[in-house]
Amino acid sequence: MNLKDYIRNVPDFPKSGIMFRDITPLLASPEAFRFVIRQFADRYRSAKPTAILAAESRGFIFAAPLAIELGAAFVPVRKPGKLPFTTRKFEYDLEYGSDALEMHVDGVEPGSRVLLVDDLLATGGTIEACVKLAEESQAEVIGCAFLIELTFLKGRDRLTKYDVFSLMQYDSET
Repeated sequence: MNLKDYIRNVPDFPKSGIMFRDITPLLASPEAFRFVIRQFADRYRSAKPTAILAAESRGFIFAAPLAIELGAAFVPVRKPGKLPFTTRKFEYDLEYGSDALEMHVDGVEPGSRVLLVDDLLATGGTIEACVKLAEESQAEVIGCAFLIELTFLKGRDRLTKYDVFSLMQYDSET
């Protein structure tokens, strides 16, 4: 299945010069969506993850059904103040400012085998923050899986210690 057939290219969104890769046509196709989850499951089943960790919000879309498929826990990572229990927080720098992500302190147990999942790998900042949260919990990160990778932004370079897998790659903005 050619998954790029299910990605809509939206020029100049959210700002001029950006080509947005819209995943909603893929989500609208049960066959394509199922194919994605099966591809991820086939790749990581033998690694036996005990938890699938994803940052809000589009990462949740792929991580939750994958967790069910692999018999693993789903662990949501959210912006500060969105989770109701005691959290672990990781702050990180952006090009202009900073951001932070949180997960519940009991979301990942020490020794857990964690797979991180997101829809898109761009610069790698968000997934790197998720890796740090998992590692602060004394978990083993077994991989980072993405639907789409924007290779020209070199986000993979921030994740050289980990198995990085993407189902689709785009080598340029266009």
